[in-house]
Amino acid sequence: MIREKDTTSEIVIDLTGPEGNAYVLLGYAKRYANDLGYSEEEVEDLMKAMQSGDYENLINVFDDHFGHYVILER
Repeated sequence: MIREKDTTSEIVIDLTGPEGNAYVLLGYAKRYANDLGYSEEEVEDLMKAMQSGDYENLINVFDDHFGHYVILER
């Protein structure tokens, strides 16, 4: 039996594991921004905003931009 691929599966990032590393999150953000059609300038602004504060700021900015696309778990 062949069935359609489930495209509604959620993307979950465990912040307590290796994926929760700030550099990994920056990489994901850049990839997701490109996937969603952000311009180069928008991606650059996003990277600056994510790096403009502490880790909590990075997570909040990430969630503001990709919360509809990715679930962050603690």
